Amino acid sequence: MTDFARYTDAVLSALRLNPRAADVIAKKQEILDGVYAAYNFIPMSILFVGFTPAILSCTVENITLTAISQEAQDYIKSKGVQFTYIPLDDLSNHYKQFQVIIALEEFFTFSNSDADQQNSIKIICSAATDFVISTLRDYKNQDFKDREFSIPALIRYGTDSTVYAEYHNWDLKDRALWNTTVYEITNPDSTLTTYGPFQRRTMYFKQLAKFSSDAGAVSFQVHKNLMYKSLIKKNYEHIISIQLM
Repeated sequence: MTDFARYTDAVLSALRLNPRAADVIAKKQEILDGVYAAYNFIPMSILFVGFTPAILSCTVENITLTAISQEAQDYIKSKGVQFTYIPLDDLSNHYKQFQVIIALEEFFTFSNSDADQQNSIKIICSAATDFVISTLRDYKNQDFKDREFSIPALIRYGTDSTVYAEYHNWDLKDRALWNTTVYEITNPDSTLTTYGPFQRRTMYFKQLAKFSSDAGAVSFQVHKNLMYKSLIKKNYEHIISIQLM
């Protein structure tokens, strides 16, 4: 299982606990619909990278998943969603097979080197025919207080609750590198589940635009009116679309 699959297992956990899961799913789908509307585009095939609630509202005929755990696959099947699974390592063998690839939760930061990031973007772009949709924080203008911790998220269900706290341990030698660990604390018994640590690397908007262009993209857009918020933190991430044709 990839690091990203394990990371998005925390998102799955948060969704399963949320008493308003249907609203959450609808809001995530609204964000994707907003991107499609900006291009007057209706996708027929989508590849989702990692677990995202929008998978559960996806109505396209051809749904494919990658970088997702068996637990998440079983949950999605239990909700009646039909899909095909492919390992992330095999994605390079699926040249131009998906109209849209959706890789949220800052997927391109889950890397340990500049070369690895470039290669990841190249593989993702080569597998899509029309668009890649992803998210990023604005690392160039990041507030210092946001470096060590994301804003914690709290989910209440009845008299119980679960807290998600995301800790970022930055490398002392390379300021672009850090490890992320997600702590899931269930109350009132204080049960702790840990996800990670995951190796991460900063990605800037101009950097992603350059790498995407090198991978064959024809345009790159940060959607000013669309923002994404994960279930396991309250920080907002910018929605980015990479157009390939």
